[in-house]
Amino acid sequence: MLPPHLPALAEIVLRTAVIYLVVLLGVRLSGKREVGQMTPFDLTLLLLISNSVQNAMTGPDTSLIGGVAAALTLLLMNYLIAELSGTNRRFRKIIQGQPTLLVHDGNVLTAHLAKEHVSMDELERALREHGIESYHQVALAVLEVDGSISCLKYDELSPAAHNHLVRRKYLQKH
Repeated sequence: MLPPHLPALAEIVLRTAVIYLVVLLGVRLSGKREVGQMTPFDLTLLLLISNSVQNAMTGPDTSLIGGVAAALTLLLMNYLIAELSGTNRRFRKIIQGQPTLLVHDGNVLTAHLAKEHVSMDELERALREHGIESYHQVALAVLEVDGSISCLKYDELSPAAHNHLVRRKYLQKH
């Protein structure tokens, strides 16, 4: 015969796993900038979400063992997602996303900025942080999956990459 508290713990584990997946999906859908560059608004939202889902995870069980079961489930889910992300490229793309090109060959890709909710001010701030005065000096600027913006000036490109850009410019003109 099963111990009387085992079904309650199994329910906590199931509830916690579902909440973990829902919150992970919500964070993923919110975009890269929110994850990488947390504002006071984002922090407040995260704290409120954690408080609001606590009861959904443990239900009426506020015991120590219920809290431990929820915490262990969260840690296990996080470990499993990280392991699967490390071994499966397709799953990693779904969970983490992909880098997004923001500037290519001195041209700002405004559609990409809009899709990723990156303002021109944010892009210009990132360029200044890299010591770049204008996006016209940028060969490539990429919004990385962690929310940071990487920039390459023309003089930082390898000769092969620089030749590729020169060749593209020539072909576009002719």
